Amino acid sequence: MRLIADYHMHTKYSGDSKNELEAIIRKAIELNLKEIAITDHGPAHSGYGIKKENFKSLRKEIDEMNIKYPQIRVLLGLEANILGKDGRLDIDEEMLSLLDWVNAGYHFGSNLKHDLGIHFVNVMSRFFKSYQKKAVEINTKAMVGAILSNKINMITHPGAKGPIDVAEVAKAAASKGTLLEINNSHGHLAVEEIKIAMNFDVKFAVCSDAHEIENIGKVDHSLDRAFIAGLSKERIFNIE
Repeated sequence: MRLIADYHMHTKYSGDSKNELEAIIRKAIELNLKEIAITDHGPAHSGYGIKKENFKSLRKEIDEMNIKYPQIRVLLGLEANILGKDGRLDIDEEMLSLLDWVNAGYHFGSNLKHDLGIHFVNVMSRFFKSYQKKAVEINTKAMVGAILSNKINMITHPGAKGPIDVAEVAKAAASKGTLLEINNSHGHLAVEEIKIAMNFDVKFAVCSDAHEIENIGKVDHSLDRAFIAGLSKERIFNIE
């Protein structure tokens, strides 16, 4: 059993990473990965999102790297932000036309002008039970709406930034063939969440969410949680 692909990592175009694209690719080749997706934060992520003017440049860089390094397939992806309560994503048609892979997740600090109330509820839900039910309702509605309304390859760290109804999200993901991430850098999906999601015909991916070169392809914590939950390797999309 080995990891063959990593679909969640960040470059210098994300405000919280300094990774150079070619260094990422060299590391992935060293790890004998067959495929990676470069998934910088969507532009609505305040302070961290990729600037639209850099997106075309990244597309060009990736095309050049695929010629230079034919032993690995490099995909242009994005970790889009799920916005509002209905599941809009911060991807416009021009960006979508350039993408090979779409991740989507909820993040604090996205679309601050309009979603500040949602972020407030999610922060408060960590400390007060009175906010938890409302947070679950908002986050689940938004995440399910995003899955059903968009072509999303993978939902990133579901439940990490705000609580969700895992069963409802897994049900929607199964209906659309969307992967659920078992994120190595966050605690989600957690063991109990994986057990719930396993009741639906959904597949999973173990991914690094690497912001540093040394963490690319690092999924040991993800695999530990998957196997403690009893998840069969056949249901993990990116191992063989």
